[in-house]
Amino acid sequence: MLCPSAQPDMQGAVAFGVVQGTPSDPKVGYLTDIIPATPELLAVTGPIPPVEVFRFAAGCAENGCKHFQNCNCQLIERIVTLLPPTVDQLPACEIRPQCRWWLQSGKAACLRCPQVVTQNYQPTEAMRQAAEPKSVA
Repeated sequence: MLCPSAQPDMQGAVAFGVVQGTPSDPKVGYLTDIIPATPELLAVTGPIPPVEVFRFAAGCAENGCKHFQNCNCQLIERIVTLLPPTVDQLPACEIRPQCRWWLQSGKAACLRCPQVVTQNYQPTEAMRQAAEPKSVA
């Protein structure tokens, strides 16, 4: 399974989207083909961090991730609960068949996915809450 909220330096990372929109309302535009996160791809962003330009996916780290608990991704659970849909139909996404968010939460995840960017400088309060892992007592 692929995590659609991965870092570019994770093993097997691929770019599947491009960050578009504005700083206050970023949106992901989906690529028609995934692109391996090679040093050459990461270099095309120049001085801008690659996560500000691309959205990456990589193998789900499961228990190695702060958002994973009880055999599920809690990040997408919070996103589906706290954030409204931003599109009314499934985006054309090349990772969907292997995407943990899709496999776990289905259409509800995909309708919210375009608003999720790795580096959001002006997140809403709901986005900030969704991104924050719950501490386990």
